[in-house]
Amino acid sequence: MFRRYDFSVRKLLKDGENVLEVSLLSPVFYSSERRKAHSSYSVPPECPPDVQKGECHVNFIRKEQSSFSWDWGPSFPTMGIWKDVRLDAFDVLHLIQLSSLPLYNYSSTQWRLQVELLVDAVQTTSCQVELSLSELDSKQTIQNLFLQGRLKYNFTLHINKSSKVKRWWPSGHGGQPFYHFTVKGFQDKVLFLSSESKVYFRTVELIQEPVMESPGLSFYFRINEKSLFLKGSNWIPADSFQDRVNSAVLRNLLQSAVDANMNALRVWGGGVYEQDLFYNLCDELGIMVWQDFMFACAMYPTEDDFIQTVREEVIQQVQRLKSHPSIIVWSGNNENEAALATNWFNIPASQKPTYIKDYVKLYVNNIRKIVQEEDQSRPFLVSSPTNGAESEQEGWVAANPYDPHFGDVHFYNYNMDCWDWRTFPRTRFASEYGFQSWPSFSTLEPVSIPEDWSYNSNFTSHRQHHESGNQQMLQQAALHFNLPNSTVPLKRFTDTLYITQVMQAQCVKTQTEFYRRSRSEIIAGKGHTLGALYWQLNDIWQAPSWSSIEFGGKWKMLHYFAQDFFASVLPVGFEDDDTLFIYAISDLNHDLKLRAVVNVYSWSDLDSICTLTSDQLLVSGGSAAAIFKQPVTSLLAGCGGCTRLTCLLSFHLENNHGIQQGPTNHHFLCSPKDAQGLQRPNITAKVQEDKSGFMVILHSDSVAPFVWLDVGHIQGRFSVNGFLIVSRNKTVHFDAWQPTSVAELSRSLSVTTLMDVY
Repeated sequence: MFRRYDFSVRKLLKDGENVLEVSLLSPVFYSSERRKAHSSYSVPPECPPDVQKGECHVNFIRKEQSSFSWDWGPSFPTMGIWKDVRLDAFDVLHLIQLSSLPLYNYSSTQWRLQVELLVDAVQTTSCQVELSLSELDSKQTIQNLFLQGRLKYNFTLHINKSSKVKRWWPSGHGGQPFYHFTVKGFQDKVLFLSSESKVYFRTVELIQEPVMESPGLSFYFRINEKSLFLKGSNWIPADSFQDRVNSAVLRNLLQSAVDANMNALRVWGGGVYEQDLFYNLCDELGIMVWQDFMFACAMYPTEDDFIQTVREEVIQQVQRLKSHPSIIVWSGNNENEAALATNWFNIPASQKPTYIKDYVKLYVNNIRKIVQEEDQSRPFLVSSPTNGAESEQEGWVAANPYDPHFGDVHFYNYNMDCWDWRTFPRTRFASEYGFQSWPSFSTLEPVSIPEDWSYNSNFTSHRQHHESGNQQMLQQAALHFNLPNSTVPLKRFTDTLYITQVMQAQCVKTQTEFYRRSRSEIIAGKGHTLGALYWQLNDIWQAPSWSSIEFGGKWKMLHYFAQDFFASVLPVGFEDDDTLFIYAISDLNHDLKLRAVVNVYSWSDLDSICTLTSDQLLVSGGSAAAIFKQPVTSLLAGCGGCTRLTCLLSFHLENNHGIQQGPTNHHFLCSPKDAQGLQRPNITAKVQEDKSGFMVILHSDSVAPFVWLDVGHIQGRFSVNGFLIVSRNKTVHFDAWQPTSVAELSRSLSVTTLMDVY
């Protein structure tokens, strides 16, 4: 599935009509037969867990691994041809692939463009090759001999030192300028080869070096010599049937990522190498891509024919993708180092060396070697999670690939209280973490019938592919919220969908804020976190999952929260030993003078009881610093007899002119289920339209947490959602993705708050 096949048909074609016949074999049957043929030892896992309702032995076929089922998706093992079929005819030569890699010499401060042409020539041909970046006044002509057959040719275009090169930057750090690059081939002044592509200039380094006051090594990315915090999520296939993933689907999802202040996505190794448009859009939008190779959660065979097709796959994909500035790192697989190290598959100790040998053969001796030959511009990691350089020192499989002192970490725990930041690992880089939720009713309704609309129905069980997932969501929610108890079955179901989204949003918010405030400090030898990619961005079908965007593009509450917790400037509040801390976090390039402003509210009153202001602090660009610190007891004592149960905190950052910087955040002093004075807010909503678009004018009688606006099947998104109301009036804008009207929106609009579900 992951490679192109080319066949010479020159001697087979005849005048007139020719028929190309393709025979297809069941991928399930093929995988089973390959497994039977591998009789010397097993290559686990044999089958997915029963809860996934999937097919077996997917690791024996080079195909989308999640197509045989995953813990968030169905088992639809597709078969067929999924990319174009074409007949190429040429008289002299054919350009199969053009790649260009901008490389920067730090000592001479000069750029050069490494150009690679994959050419198929009918016969040996001498010609002039012209390379040109006219906007940078850089041009070169080379006399070259193209030999008969299919071969790769390398050229170097040195960029004129007097030309100022504009660099590509990730979203939030600068623009994404590009240059037009042309390649032309002439023979006796006759043009017979011409190709044009975009070239973006940027550098990337993965820094793994000793850290002051900490064992281990750092793990962070430097783009254009600037250290960046990677903020984002993990990307899975956008549909079980790839031909349905069109430009509208990709644009919507990737724009939604940028709109939530993300600057990075990890293309996960159990899906597909995405189509060209995906990477073109990431280039344009400034989304950094962590690109896995397509191996996930399994051991893999290493027979010669398997290795050979993998080698061809890797060569083709790296040649296709390496010109994209958005891709900043290659990674050999998803979780296979961890699976070996922590013995997911119960491999006897005596047999472990066999599997380590296979692991090194596939990912190190083949994939890594090819990538380093094909692409000198990017780092390569053998796995994720990994201890990086430390894993290499330990023979590529570390004793503990989850060690927070090294590399990246995947972390999931559904049993501990997600509001307690102490349960999270203070890692260098968090590349996977998350919690499940259900999608909204409007997403489920088209694929269900009324008898399905219960949390205990066969439908909700069938769509849940993660063991005990439905129970885990309610158990986590019940730690802080009263569970829905309506006697009307449909309302109870939709309220439960809502409460799972509240739980997920609050859990991932707490964890992400912990990672962002850990960027500048080392505590007990851990910290300097410079990446937070939660699991997962998107969905492959209408079902419960870890996603923040539902199948079809609708934003869950989590995605609205991400807009805030990934903001460039952000206040984060938390408690340690009954002391309230507020950190000011800045991803900006420049320093800011900031103060924290804390408003204390009673759950029963919309008027602020008191306001506290910190001293002004100089917050460096690219840092996190404590800006407010006060014991909770003294804070409450000075605020009109507030207690933990009766009051809550809202806070924001201001500059020295009193102008708010970043979003407003909040801190609950108790679980909402224990809050005293919280009442039904009697919110009224009026939809209006002006030149800027649609808006919803809200009026509330009291404090209301997790206010959720929903317009059913009308596609679009609100400016904010799932928010805390601590004022009588609030205006929310709605960006419609389809033609609609005030009347239609008014009919479809529903407003849900925490007190409406019990």
